[in-house]
Amino acid sequence: MRNNWFCLQKRSSSRLRWFVVACIALGLNCFGCQETNSNRICLVSSLPRTGVSRQVSDEVVRGIRLAIEEVRARVGRFTLEYRDLDNSASVSGQWTSEGEAANARLAVQDPDVMAYIGTLNSGAARVSMPILNYADLLMVSPANTAVGLTKPGLGIPGEPDVYQPSGRLNYMRVVPADDLQGPLAADWAFGRGVRRVFVIDDAGIYGQGVASLFADRCREKGMEVLAHVSIDPQAAEFKSFVGSVMSADPDLVYFGGSARTKGGQLARDLVSAESEAILLVSDGCRTKAFLDAAGATSLEGRCFATSAGLSPQQSDCSEIMFLKRYQQKYGTCPSNAAIHGYEAARLAIRAIADVGRKDRRAIVESAFASRVDDGVLGAWSIDENGDTTLQEVSVSVVRNGTFEHEEVVPAAGIGKKNVSR
Repeated sequence: MRNNWFCLQKRSSSRLRWFVVACIALGLNCFGCQETNSNRICLVSSLPRTGVSRQVSDEVVRGIRLAIEEVRARVGRFTLEYRDLDNSASVSGQWTSEGEAANARLAVQDPDVMAYIGTLNSGAARVSMPILNYADLLMVSPANTAVGLTKPGLGIPGEPDVYQPSGRLNYMRVVPADDLQGPLAADWAFGRGVRRVFVIDDAGIYGQGVASLFADRCREKGMEVLAHVSIDPQAAEFKSFVGSVMSADPDLVYFGGSARTKGGQLARDLVSAESEAILLVSDGCRTKAFLDAAGATSLEGRCFATSAGLSPQQSDCSEIMFLKRYQQKYGTCPSNAAIHGYEAARLAIRAIADVGRKDRRAIVESAFASRVDDGVLGAWSIDENGDTTLQEVSVSVVRNGTFEHEEVVPAAGIGKKNVSR
């Protein structure tokens, strides 16, 4: 779940490097100016705590807190403290570069902070990654899916090296990247008999990237891509645009974007125009905010969403310990966001416990060497680039006013795509 980062796809790699240099300069100001507490280790998260992304962030934080409760807030001889940091502006309800840089700077300056859980948005990660990297601070994302954050040659020129000024890796994520989500969404559509698709994105780096990968895979599978259009996320409505979609008569309409970039309004206008096409949206729309904006009742059984990684079956809530604990505490089965928040925090906690001291570099290396055999959604580890070895995408359908798990699409046959712009 990410958003447009200063229209980054239009910027040269040299301008990207200047931005990263500025982030480092800002982030490392006063590095090391706080005193350490010998008996405390701190885990921080940086997420948007206001606006349309708050619901997803709340779920991530619930997962983190359960991971901390699981070890009774202790790691060896240390008391484990948690800080829930906000990288959003209260006025806009969106993450800001200033907010994310401030959070990264706060973490770097505190010698008791040994891990940073974040970010929700890939654009925000691009701000904090070089700051945290220079300080060798472990960064684990429960949600970033932009391919360039970890995969050489698949993103903007200069990625991911530009985020690694120290020359060492410190960033990892527990969700698969968009080079799986887009193509596997197309495989799912083909398997349902879809042959004519109309592809829409929100003009952001995430939306355009995942939509382009979806469209490319559709062509590989022999489906007809009727059009690939970017909408203006500042528009109030899309009724006239929906007319052109209807005229094309697609079997399926695909939207790459989020609730924040008007995915819900687009869905509402498609329904109002009495479109009979299947609506398939990327994981940025798999939120209550999207359903509220679109009108959940009108999407019943006809709107599907992909999400990186596996989703738990509803029946699993009584069988898997974490899911059972989550349901007992919060009265509902956890979402993917909660599960990935839990797994991100647990990976960090186990790496800290393995090292047994406040040594940021050693903790990073321990996390990279970890293998999780008792993961909520199966066994996994982190590869040499910082990516999870889990290689599946889940599909959910709107049912009873919410997204419910439908099926899992495996990654067999998917090749890597170049999404540089």
